[in-house]
Amino acid sequence: MFISVAQAAEAAAQHAEHGGFFSEAETWVAITWVIVVAFLARPVYRGITAALDLRREKIRSRIEEAERLRAEAQEMLASYQKKQRDALKEAQGIIANAKAEAERLAQQAAANLEDLLKRREQQAVERIAQAEAEALREVRNQAVDIAIGATRRLIADNLSSEQASALVDAVIQDLPNRLH
Repeated sequence: MFISVAQAAEAAAQHAEHGGFFSEAETWVAITWVIVVAFLARPVYRGITAALDLRREKIRSRIEEAERLRAEAQEMLASYQKKQRDALKEAQGIIANAKAEAERLAQQAAANLEDLLKRREQQAVERIAQAEAEALREVRNQAVDIAIGATRRLIADNLSSEQASALVDAVIQDLPNRLH
């Protein structure tokens, strides 16, 4: 069991009252103990302060490292935030360009559709005109056939054989002029 310096001095004082200061062995032990503690206290104090200083330096270096890492993290965060803002602006630009391109393509498609409809309408008008011309030709051909048939009957009924022969001879003579 260890006693403190104050307790040792008090014990020495009590012993001095009872029989002298240097009379008892406990007094000498107490004095020796105080001297040993005094000699050992300084190196122990130095060792403790050195250990505390070393620990303080380690803590300081850790704090500095943490501050440096915090600063790097803030720089990285700011960099990523800037990159995010730039990417957002770029995405908005791409969207705006895509909308403009889609609008342009829609207008072009509408114009192409209008041109296509006009061409189809023109083709339909041309086909109708061709059909009308064909119908007119057919009607004319039929009218000619009917007229020729009617003329044959009339000629056959009203024309004599001599007149028919003369008419055939005249047509045969006129045939080379009509073929050229």
